[in-house]
Amino acid sequence: MNAFDYFFENTSTLDKSFLVGKEEITFTNLYNSCLNLAAWLEKKVGLNKHIIILSGNNLFFLKAYLSIIKSGNICIPLDPNIEKENFKYIYELTKPELVFLTHDVEKRLELKSDKSIFPDSLPEGQGKELNTIDQDFDRERCAEIIFTSGSTGKPKGVMISHKNLIANTSSIVEYLKLTGNDRILVFLPFYYCYGLSLLHTHLRVGGSIVFNNSFIFLGGVIKSLLDYKCTGFAGVPTHFQILLRKSDSFKKIKFPDLKYVTQAGGKLATIFIDEFRESHPEIRFIVMYGQTEATARLSWLPPELYEKKKGSMGKGIPGAELKVVNEKGKKIKPGETGEVIARGDNVMIGYFEDEEGTNNTIRNGWLYTGDLGTVDEEDYIYLTARSKEIIKVRGKRISPKEIEAVILAIPEVIDCTIEGIEDEIEGEMLKAKVVIRKDAINTITIDYIIKHCSQHLELFKIPKVFELEDDLTISPTGKKIKKI
Repeated sequence: MNAFDYFFENTSTLDKSFLVGKEEITFTNLYNSCLNLAAWLEKKVGLNKHIIILSGNNLFFLKAYLSIIKSGNICIPLDPNIEKENFKYIYELTKPELVFLTHDVEKRLELKSDKSIFPDSLPEGQGKELNTIDQDFDRERCAEIIFTSGSTGKPKGVMISHKNLIANTSSIVEYLKLTGNDRILVFLPFYYCYGLSLLHTHLRVGGSIVFNNSFIFLGGVIKSLLDYKCTGFAGVPTHFQILLRKSDSFKKIKFPDLKYVTQAGGKLATIFIDEFRESHPEIRFIVMYGQTEATARLSWLPPELYEKKKGSMGKGIPGAELKVVNEKGKKIKPGETGEVIARGDNVMIGYFEDEEGTNNTIRNGWLYTGDLGTVDEEDYIYLTARSKEIIKVRGKRISPKEIEAVILAIPEVIDCTIEGIEDEIEGEMLKAKVVIRKDAINTITIDYIIKHCSQHLELFKIPKVFELEDDLTISPTGKKIKKI
């Protein structure tokens, strides 16, 4: 089955709004519009061709993305703010037949091409019926390529099949118990797999989505949640850190319609989850873990187990098997540390044009995540660090997450990043970048932080270098943007 047909299997005739807000469209209008555009694409470029999208979250993106998947071609959604060098690399690597983009992006990238399609020239209504690609459709076929930052500095293209999309969507719908009554506030971009999973699941169940593309304006986020009666929202760690520590109103306001929030995209310190649950005990806080290589999601922790399993990323989602293994590939015992590996129908096909990278990451059918973790007696997994993040000081291995959690326990601290910097004597030295609330920048000093650390950490784990800031700048995906 084509993933598009799966998404719309029970919703294609719904005369209710799927997209709500500044732009609106019903399920049936979106479905028919995408069929027309898919037919045009099939006639224009054929099948299994690469097609790039460079756009923020809007109706234009929805139509282009879904139509490309339906047409049997391969969608490559990219950040519209992508650097010229990275775009050139991806463009030359994938050799796209078409590029859906906005005029401002074309101007910035200096992309003068007859392959460009813009919102004001979208060829809707020009297609005829699709050919026979629906019959016996091979769901193992690649549906999209999501590019992520690679260890070499060059982006890696994660190939996601129709089977991957269907499996992950089905699983998320099942464990979140989503229905047609659900409405989610979306500020995660759709060139990010976590964002796309919100689109897929709500299409499938007949729910609705609301776009908010300006998370930096916290008042607007809160207003959208209230005005549109959103039942859920999804964020990465920095989103919750900002809402809880930078906003005075978020903890106090009641959200009568908000049933749950989900958190993935990195480990959020438990101090923040505790703050959220204390402020909003009526809202289910769902900790999740995933990777682009797994189409978005690998594990989840049911909220009712949070206190008992605090700090755990949970167990595998329905249809996914997870375990933690040592260097010999054997399951570790509770208390030992190993690498998290996973398998299931949601695991990627591989990396585009990178056989070596694929073979290193997928071994004997298992996805090696690169994340280090331990387990308890009931096989719940607790992440400790990325294998690349471990810092060695005087021969001792240190996990940055442990130190970050201690500093984040200071209520006035919004964010903390621990990194290793070169040192002639110790080899590597710990540096802490700490973001403090503007109204506390004069009271939370370096001496104050060191004193706090000394009460909770061994001496060699206390950072030697500190950099204090009063502003946290994040990208649309919630990643911290380093100041130059």
